[in-house]
Amino acid sequence: MKFTLSWLKEHLDTTATLDEIEFALSDLGLEVEGIENPADALKTFTLAKVTHAEQHPDADRLRVCKVATDEGEKQIVCGAPNARAGITVVLCKPGDYVPGIDVTLSVGNIRGVESHGMMASERELELSDEHNGIIELPSGEVGQLFVDWLPSSKSPSRQTALMRWASTALPVIWPRAVWAP
Repeated sequence: MKFTLSWLKEHLDTTATLDEIEFALSDLGLEVEGIENPADALKTFTLAKVTHAEQHPDADRLRVCKVATDEGEKQIVCGAPNARAGITVVLCKPGDYVPGIDVTLSVGNIRGVESHGMMASERELELSDEHNGIIELPSGEVGQLFVDWLPSSKSPSRQTALMRWASTALPVIWPRAVWAP
């Protein structure tokens, strides 16, 4: 069985730490098989802002975007239909592992145009099955870590994103009964 830490804390009516809960479960005869924090997979992604977007010279469905990042302006080729100037996005840089597509990014050449990363969809970050375009954030600072942006969520759309994320990305605990019946 898998439980989120928040669910355990709510139903156990406790403010105990993760380590204290793990010890208590073990003390009751339940072996904790594993603890994982899916947010760890998102820790390298930062926020960026698309400053310019134009049609790719050799592809109808691609856009060549100039993106303001914490490392300066980068060129990123994007196939999302909502890629346009002015939006704040989640940036995956060369060297980042993208869990939803099981790929570690590198600088690429897409139809003759160099691309320095990608702007992510919810499915690519394993936040949901949504893949109709890249994530558009209503706010956030260039260079801010995406995992830090999520908990600071205040607007309704950010709360929706946070709730969807929190339901899948909180630490998960697997207790397993170890006593004989």
